[in-house]
Amino acid sequence: MKRFSEMLPGILAWSTLFLMVFFSWIIPTWVAIFIILFDVYWLLKVVFLTFHLNATYSEMRKNMKVDWIAELDKLKPDLDGGSYQDLYHLIILPMVNEPYEVVRESFSRLTDAHYSKEKMIIVLALEERAGAAAIETGEKIRKEFAGHFFKFLITVHPKDLPDEIPGKGSNEAWAAAHVKSEIIDLMNIDESRVLVSVFDIDTQIFPEYFSRLAYVFLTSEDSLHCIYQPIPFFTNNVYESGAFARVVSFSCSFWQMMQQSRPERLTSFSSQSIPLKTLTEIGFWHKNIVSEDSRIFWQGFFKYHGNFRTVALFYPVSMDAPAAKTFWGTMKNIYKQQRRWAWGAENVAYLLEGLSIDKTIPKAKRWFWTFNTIEEYHSWAVSSLLILALGWLPLFFGGHAFNESLLSYNLPHVTRFIISLSMLGIVACAVLTFFILPPKLKGLSIVDYFVYFFQWALIPIVLIIFGAFPAIDAQTRLMLGGRFRLGFWVTPKGRYPEMGKESGNR
Repeated sequence: MKRFSEMLPGILAWSTLFLMVFFSWIIPTWVAIFIILFDVYWLLKVVFLTFHLNATYSEMRKNMKVDWIAELDKLKPDLDGGSYQDLYHLIILPMVNEPYEVVRESFSRLTDAHYSKEKMIIVLALEERAGAAAIETGEKIRKEFAGHFFKFLITVHPKDLPDEIPGKGSNEAWAAAHVKSEIIDLMNIDESRVLVSVFDIDTQIFPEYFSRLAYVFLTSEDSLHCIYQPIPFFTNNVYESGAFARVVSFSCSFWQMMQQSRPERLTSFSSQSIPLKTLTEIGFWHKNIVSEDSRIFWQGFFKYHGNFRTVALFYPVSMDAPAAKTFWGTMKNIYKQQRRWAWGAENVAYLLEGLSIDKTIPKAKRWFWTFNTIEEYHSWAVSSLLILALGWLPLFFGGHAFNESLLSYNLPHVTRFIISLSMLGIVACAVLTFFILPPKLKGLSIVDYFVYFFQWALIPIVLIIFGAFPAIDAQTRLMLGGRFRLGFWVTPKGRYPEMGKESGNR
């Protein structure tokens, strides 16, 4: 059962592509009708999601203007008599071989947080396999920043432990267990009053992040059965990255923004926060998978028999877009990052196996999550191909009889018109880009505005090469198994000002 569940996303993706070709030859008329209807569906979906995108942006901008400490001061103590002042924030930053400059930027932003540093426990989680250079970077960070916080720890995750793969999940689990035993337990700190934030090492917070997190935690219903999800902005190095990296990264940010306004579908992604009591009960992060950031949601979902959810913070954090010293190096990094994210399809098997065991989860939730999870990965792999690349198949395979029909004549015109209308969603994304870009030292010039707006013309290429292809790649590898399985790939981080010059950014 598990092996078939792992194969299912790949089977569905390849079956869809094969049947599109086969039916375009056998029943081209029906395929042409399907293509038109699918394009209409896609247009309606774009309109629907654009409204959600704008709603999230409005809510986020409002939240970024609020003094959340002042809002916390207005809250009454909870049923246990506690307030935000007895909350601790445990921040875990897993690191491999990232350069000191990148790590320092993240820690500098932590010291700028509008929150009591006496309530912040910082863990820089190093990897033994990274060698002496990582230890040296960690010690430099310790000397510069340790005195700013209540506690500062450096942990070193040993290499080659049994039942683990090298990756972020195993490192995070090691760090969390260590700080729990060395600080939380020894100081007798209530685990239900500790919020664990796991950030990639390039994650930079905005000043009110922890205040906003504390407020949402204290005002959420059943707050211990939740993960708290910020909006990921990939803007730390946006002026150094190329056009393809920017479009891919902004597309990811906008998708996550759309999901924040659809809380019933929201799961965990990348940087996130979770109560330590909850994290302990679900056994920390799995150590032998690639997609630990999304798996942790499903761990909580099954631990609490479906009584678990992701709560949108409507507040951002910023990270790095994929970049490298060369154009082709950047393209390679983008593709590998997208493929690693698409490997989250491994959670389909975990979901189906868990649902087959736990019969107490309500039937509505079972069907909802089964359909939406499978549909999400299937759509990721094939939708852009169906819309942008396969609409011509009935014309090519349909034969003389179909090509002489009125439907054959009108098919390209109708699909082109519908797709052109759906491009209005892309225009909305292009405009929103300018409201999310961080301030530039010398300001944006007219040329910059032109470049950043019209870079969205790359979206058809991006959707196929950096959307469908890595998703199909990941799902095919998962389907084949064995030596084709992916391990954890660390996206290289760095600062490459020369890339900004090549991209037309001064």
